[in-house]
Amino acid sequence: MNTLQNMRTFVQVVDSGSFTAAADLLDMSAASTSKAVSELEQHLRIRLLTRSTRRITLTDAGRNYLEHCRKIVNAVEAAEQEVCEASSRAQGVLRIHSFASFGQHYVVPAIHAYRRLYPDVRIELQLSQTLPDLFDGTCDTSILAVSSLRDSEIVMHRLGSTYSVLCASQAYLDARGTPDRPGDLIEHDCLALSTPTFSPREWTLEKADGSRSERIAINSVFRMNMAESLAGAIRADMGIGPLPVYSALAGLRAGTLVRVLPEYMLETKDICALFPSRRYLDARTRSWSDFMREYLPPALARDQRSLTSLIAEPQNA
Repeated sequence: MNTLQNMRTFVQVVDSGSFTAAADLLDMSAASTSKAVSELEQHLRIRLLTRSTRRITLTDAGRNYLEHCRKIVNAVEAAEQEVCEASSRAQGVLRIHSFASFGQHYVVPAIHAYRRLYPDVRIELQLSQTLPDLFDGTCDTSILAVSSLRDSEIVMHRLGSTYSVLCASQAYLDARGTPDRPGDLIEHDCLALSTPTFSPREWTLEKADGSRSERIAINSVFRMNMAESLAGAIRADMGIGPLPVYSALAGLRAGTLVRVLPEYMLETKDICALFPSRRYLDARTRSWSDFMREYLPPALARDQRSLTSLIAEPQNA
């Protein structure tokens, strides 16, 4: 028995004054409306309506039950309307997760631009170096650099790609020498970035033109899980380490960082928006995904062009 639907039918029968009129409004047969009320009476074990060939009247129990039915039906309709509005209009709280460095550089400015278009959406941003559980109800979407995903139920939308470069301070290179090839790194102090998507034990160096790739095992003297902390250690002359393009740019422009093996980059990572595997996304989550597809690729490309121009400048001087 569909109790809620039978409640709706009972209310409509009373409001319409007859089973036939209610059936017309509900697009049902008169027999179906009569059966719905009878099922309620059998379930409750009490008569709700007194029927005659001319009219129907409420019993005392039916009158009391009717008021409860109205409240329940109205509450359900209000809930359905609210959910439908959430599906069609971007509003409410959107909970976003991202890795800390990437989130500070790209996601925070993106949120600022997004809210100009969708001011009714409030944002809760969680920055961490751990992969979130998208099924525990605490996060609507995550923006991450990923290599692969173990959970096949997660929906992934690719937004672009980025990579890392090796950097050192000029003082460190003056003291220890500048590597000419990837194999020379074994003679240097290596600083490792340890995140769920970046191995602290080996580096895969690729030539920008794709002609060569080398995997180098490293014995790191210092590991950390934040790109900004790694950049600080590099500036402090502690060794050579990999920095994402967006974390390296400021130091390379200022001269506090020097790119090592500039013809190589560390393995490219896809930047993706992750969602729980659901058939329907609410309007705020869907609008954020669409917005990031437009916003992020140009931002990533802009930083990569800036890095390329920094390499070219000395050659053009």
